[in-house]
Amino acid sequence: MGKLRKLPDAEFEIMKVVWANQPPITTSIIMDQLGRDKEWKAQTIITLLLRLVDRGFVRTEKNGKERTYFPLVTKEDYLKFETGDFIERFHENSLTSLVAALYDGKKLKDNDLDELVKWMQEKQE
Repeated sequence: MGKLRKLPDAEFEIMKVVWANQPPITTSIIMDQLGRDKEWKAQTIITLLLRLVDRGFVRTEKNGKERTYFPLVTKEDYLKFETGDFIERFHENSLTSLVAALYDGKKLKDNDLDELVKWMQEKQE
């Protein structure tokens, strides 16, 4: 696996379905779980899956007429990458800046901060 890159929103939607299911996954599964809600045609999903193959996020195998897909990047690894990239770009790698922005924007409550302090204390032990 090479260096991770940010996924476009549509490809991230596909990956969420891939991660939520036991591999291998098929176009039909994705269509059932996502395509109808998004009103995407099967060809759109196939195109997005091929982009994910090219980017190294999934691999594909052909089984008869059907293609199956297997994740190569875990959800956890991608979320670590995205979170790290976000903190670096928008908060200059400062956790304090991130927490302050969330708190000042009313996205964090006092009990969230208490939980964060507790978590940090547990990590130091």
